[in-house]
Amino acid sequence: MSPGLNSSSDSDTTTTTSSWIIRGILAGAAFAGACAFVTLRRSAKLRSQVVGIIPARFASSRFEGKPLVPLLGKPMIQRTWERAKLATTLDQLVVATDDEKIAECCRGFGADVIMTSESCRNGTERCNEALKKLGKMFDIVVNIQGDEPLIEPVIIDGVVKALQAAPDAVFSTAVTSLEPEDASDPNRVKCVVDNRGYAIYFSRGLIPFNKSGKVNPHFPYFLHLGIQSFDAQFLRIYPELSPTPLQLEEDLEQLKILEHGYKMKVIRVDHDAHGVDTPEDVAKIEALMRAQNLS
Repeated sequence: MSPGLNSSSDSDTTTTTSSWIIRGILAGAAFAGACAFVTLRRSAKLRSQVVGIIPARFASSRFEGKPLVPLLGKPMIQRTWERAKLATTLDQLVVATDDEKIAECCRGFGADVIMTSESCRNGTERCNEALKKLGKMFDIVVNIQGDEPLIEPVIIDGVVKALQAAPDAVFSTAVTSLEPEDASDPNRVKCVVDNRGYAIYFSRGLIPFNKSGKVNPHFPYFLHLGIQSFDAQFLRIYPELSPTPLQLEEDLEQLKILEHGYKMKVIRVDHDAHGVDTPEDVAKIEALMRAQNLS
């Protein structure tokens, strides 16, 4: 199973991923009219204009300067941007940053850049500020994590289409199968969903957690992928929502959305999660890129 579009198994991977995405979209469409938040309800037809935003900051407690770290000769932010450009649902793609070094690098390889303030507390708030500064009307904003240089464009398209098919949701994201070795890793966020494909909870700990205290090898645990899309109208009010206890305890911004009672659509995809969280991850990513002949 390979996340790279240029690998020899791309056709099989894309087909499998597309199959999961289609199932999620159909499930969302079937339930779409059951309930909605009246002030935020949008039809798929109205949610047609889509912008992808890659938030990037230089300062990081775990890995300072991460967006500029070279991966086989190209900055990681460029790798992510090049993958995201292959998505067919994006009408525009921009990088949002508060750092001039990152901005200069991105302009150098042809990316549109929006400068944002250093006061943004997370990527979602940075996306919100960038959306305001774009000066254009968009219906969906896709927050594309800059530290996912092997993100599959079909996953970006999948979360967009899932949100378009679920007018009762204000947010959509993706999960994949959790590897047993990642069960206790707090940097690998886990997710549980209901029978209709809506998020119930996210956690840095293993969920669900059974009474034996051990990983059940037969249970389909889900790993949350960083990709997420927002209804643009909801994104504008997101910063006004007060912080919530679960959000603060887990340090997961998506929990604030759930705790305030909003719906979040989740699609399952077949994808190896290869984010760069620490300097040690760089060598792993480069090894995968060599294996997939990504130059």
